[in-house]
Amino acid sequence: MTDTVRVPLPASDLTTDRVWWRGAAIYQIYPRSFADSNGDGIGDLAGITAHLDYVASLGVDGIWLSPFFTSPMADFGYDVADYCDVDPIFGTLADFDALVARAHALGLRVIIDQVYSHTSDEHPWFSESRSSRGNARADWYVWADAKADGSPPNNWQSVFGGPAWTWDARRRQYYMHNFLSAQPQLHVHLPEVQQALLDTARFWLERGVDGFRIDAINFAMHDPELRDNPPAPETNGVRTRPFDFQQHIHNQSHPDIPGFLERLRALVDQYGARFTVAEVGGEAPEREMHAFTAKGRRLNSAYGFNFLYADRLTPALVREAVEQWPDAPGTGWPSWAFENHDAPRALSRWVTPEHRGTFAALKMLLLVCLRGNIFLYQGEELGLTQVDIPFDRLRDPEAIANWPLTLSRDGARTPMPWSAGAPHLGFSIVEPWLPTGPDHAALAVDQQESDSTSMLALTRRLLAFRNASAALLTGEIRVIEASDTLLAFERIAADQRLLCVFNFGEAPRDWAPDQRDAWRMVEQVGDVTDWHFAPFAALVAEPGA
Repeated sequence: MTDTVRVPLPASDLTTDRVWWRGAAIYQIYPRSFADSNGDGIGDLAGITAHLDYVASLGVDGIWLSPFFTSPMADFGYDVADYCDVDPIFGTLADFDALVARAHALGLRVIIDQVYSHTSDEHPWFSESRSSRGNARADWYVWADAKADGSPPNNWQSVFGGPAWTWDARRRQYYMHNFLSAQPQLHVHLPEVQQALLDTARFWLERGVDGFRIDAINFAMHDPELRDNPPAPETNGVRTRPFDFQQHIHNQSHPDIPGFLERLRALVDQYGARFTVAEVGGEAPEREMHAFTAKGRRLNSAYGFNFLYADRLTPALVREAVEQWPDAPGTGWPSWAFENHDAPRALSRWVTPEHRGTFAALKMLLLVCLRGNIFLYQGEELGLTQVDIPFDRLRDPEAIANWPLTLSRDGARTPMPWSAGAPHLGFSIVEPWLPTGPDHAALAVDQQESDSTSMLALTRRLLAFRNASAALLTGEIRVIEASDTLLAFERIAADQRLLCVFNFGEAPRDWAPDQRDAWRMVEQVGDVTDWHFAPFAALVAEPGA
């Protein structure tokens, strides 16, 4: 296998009736950090719209926008004060409409976040709920009396540290919050609360969005009996938060959540081919992800944190992840992400600095070869690294509360580098809300656009490769080998069979399939010669001399 000429894959077996989202590549945009159009140091909707041509040039099917709704920004938009408006720092509803129109003109779908487990404490619903025990929305949030000694109703802990309960003197009760105290928990068991959330979804569907990413949906319902969580088993790992000391049996993952998702799906289906995907975290989220996507009448897809929080990328990890989603009736469709706004950049987690270039290429080829939908986080196509944010510049409330043991999410939320020579790398004309990465100038878009060997060029090539392949978009996956550093699997469609082989190691590897001469290489990264794989090299082959 010495020939390195890439053979284009035939597109003849791509079915025209494939729903657009099945096998789609979605580009995640974190609005605060993508592009600042008005010179205030914070990214905005108009800045996104101005760069949609760039996004479309990648070959993705759509964009996912992290929250841009009205919010006091205690958790940077995941504390929503108005589900149906744009926060002024991001623009206006007219700006959003313009973004959707431009995206659609470029053939890009628009997915937006929906946060259904909690609101901001500045949301009018909560202001009314806390005003008395007898108002119309008194039960829209999770309220409970104190124990006889005045302590919280149970032992539940919040993700961001401390008890999941805050005393409110107006009601003389505690309210629940799985996250910040500024993010009170909605009582989603109530039909009227569910209907209010569905009404917000309808608002955005009417404005033309193509689907929703449902944030932290397994936190949406609690145990009404408020039973204590049991302690978590002992571990050799470092526990950075009180939250880590419990099994989260009663404060989340209630069996009634799928029923609400069926109501949401019924609404979304009224608008045609829309896409819904759940974010599901936790120690063993697969059971919930399958429940949330089962029976064809819940969500279309789900993704967990298999790769997002992993400190190493191994063949065993990939095998375990993909085999959790068999191609079987009643099983949902998976989605995968190696990076997002909540996780450290993968290149800073998975590989030492001297191997980042070659590893970034392998990582991208692996992502495009996985069965399911794939999410790329802004800057991942450039090979961006995690930025070390000093304590005095931290904005992430979790990192501040648990410093220095929790790695800051801010380090993955730094401004997008557009132009190496421009002030603040072209993100803004003023000091950005977070510092730019010290090594990001060399990775800026303008530096990579004219380089045919750049990570940006490779990403475009690999996404085009995926888009031309029925096997990669919707085919089956069959893992052949997952040893210490070698991963091999096949992707199979009706008229196409592909063999995907990856060397995850820092040492060369030899590996060949049966009838090695019956395969020809159609894509590769790194050096592969006659089935000899250099460190972090990989290939895709198809039958044929």
